[in-house]
Amino acid sequence: MLPENSFIHDSDDETEFIIGSDLFYSENRRYSCSLDSNSSVRKRHESYCADDRRSSNEEKHSKKHCSESDNDSAYSEEMNLKYQHIYAHSASVCNSESCKCDDACDHQRNSKTSNLVKNFMPAWIASFMTEPEFVMRKSKSADQSLIHRHADSLFSTESGFTNYRGLLNLCLILLVLSNARLFLENIIKYGILIDPLAYLQLFLSQPASWPNLCLLLVSNVFILASFYTECFLSKGIISEKLGLVVYTTNLTLLLVSPAAVILYIHPNPGFSVVTLGTYTLIFLKLVSYASVNKWCRQQRSEKKKIKRTKSVSVSDKGASTVANGKEETMWVNYPDNLNYSDLYYFMAAPTLCYELNFPRSQRIRKRFLMKRVLEMLFLSSLIMGLIQQWIIPTVRNSMKPLVEMEFGRVVERLLKLAIPNHFIWLIFFYWFFHSTLNVIAELLRFGDREFYKDWWNSETVNHFWQNWNVPVHRWASRHLYKPLVRRGYSRLHASVAVFFLSAFFHEYLVSVPLQMFRVWAFTAMLGQVPLALIQTRYIPWKYGNIVVWLSLIVGQPIAIFAYFHDYYVMHASTSNATVAV
Repeated sequence: MLPENSFIHDSDDETEFIIGSDLFYSENRRYSCSLDSNSSVRKRHESYCADDRRSSNEEKHSKKHCSESDNDSAYSEEMNLKYQHIYAHSASVCNSESCKCDDACDHQRNSKTSNLVKNFMPAWIASFMTEPEFVMRKSKSADQSLIHRHADSLFSTESGFTNYRGLLNLCLILLVLSNARLFLENIIKYGILIDPLAYLQLFLSQPASWPNLCLLLVSNVFILASFYTECFLSKGIISEKLGLVVYTTNLTLLLVSPAAVILYIHPNPGFSVVTLGTYTLIFLKLVSYASVNKWCRQQRSEKKKIKRTKSVSVSDKGASTVANGKEETMWVNYPDNLNYSDLYYFMAAPTLCYELNFPRSQRIRKRFLMKRVLEMLFLSSLIMGLIQQWIIPTVRNSMKPLVEMEFGRVVERLLKLAIPNHFIWLIFFYWFFHSTLNVIAELLRFGDREFYKDWWNSETVNHFWQNWNVPVHRWASRHLYKPLVRRGYSRLHASVAVFFLSAFFHEYLVSVPLQMFRVWAFTAMLGQVPLALIQTRYIPWKYGNIVVWLSLIVGQPIAIFAYFHDYYVMHASTSNATVAV
């Protein structure tokens, strides 16, 4: 007979008898018993359990201990009916998922289950269950009605929850809808302002724009001057000191002469930016060309065999994978590299760092090239259309608040300009660093296609400048930063020198075409140094990426407003430049 505080819990596929700290359950007429190891009853119970798991012959043996029936087959059938009846009745006693029982209900339920056990349980089971050894308790399965537990909210850091894909989709939808509204508002307000032939007409209708094309052709003079200087140095016709003077003079004239022509003739600012940008690239390439050849001469003078290794891409799959296959292995040693084809290949290649042996692919992929060309044409048209339709009206309508110094209106116009300006900047990045440079690399079979890295994940300003323009970063690291560190300068001083040079060229590319010197670009670039220090020391890393994005989204419109305001004050009147808001 079971004690009063015992009970039977019935689940979908098993019946549990809770006995002290042990669990006795029956499933398909099998019993699983687990009692205290020090109990004498445990041994007797284990023998009963083992007997019941045996075949029908072993059931006859268990009947002798129980002495409940004289007929073996009748006893077996009777036991089957009894245990089936227990299953049926135990489900009506207590439902663990729906019942919420207090102490009185437990007592009533235990009484019913005790009667069931007395009426249907074999005598040998009821006899050993009356031993004092068995102290009844509820199992954990009986507490399934409890619904509360220790848990953190999903937005808490301690919860460990990271699946916010639905919220990301929501942000993308809101972004698309909000910008679609702005674009529709612009169309309704200004109409269609896009003119595909405007830039071509601007170039053809102004003869003053042609000096920019002439300046591009004249750039070959400076390239050939560097080439012949290298030839004389390799043969020992001129000394290293004289070669340094010639190089310094040539590179100085390379930067000064186009700026002087533009300031004197006043050509179109847009084409002037392209011209000065080309001269800047030539300047950086010639510095690298002179440095590498100087290293080769130093090795030769030290009577060491020149074994300059081939450049390889640092991407995961390598330049050979990106450039579709195997690389050519035609090795060139110094001074065999001093020829026109090698020089102009370097001038046209999408890199600023010279090498005697570049990674090369064996063929041009026509399908890949066609995709990139179509991207170039489409994205360039899109950029020009967005500038005509979105940027120019916004900037013009901002002149009156800027002149009158209406702070609230200026901030509103700044935020209104930030979104389209950032879109254009992102499109320009893809157009130039992915489409255009890949077209040039494919035509030249240039293997190293790592023109950018994951700058969008940058957590510091330094990381951004190292990854968004890889060719410039490699040049600055190879020819400016590392040489200064080797000479004993600190890393901070070397970094300041790199940003100073970058600030100079930014101001050079903006102030000269606009023919005004306000040093806004110079100050903005040089201000990256203290911003990087502040961000590293005081801003947590998890907020660093937000700071980088804010500097890109807000910083560029501020610079545009500053230069356009000054340009407007110098070249236009308020009545002519302002339209209805």
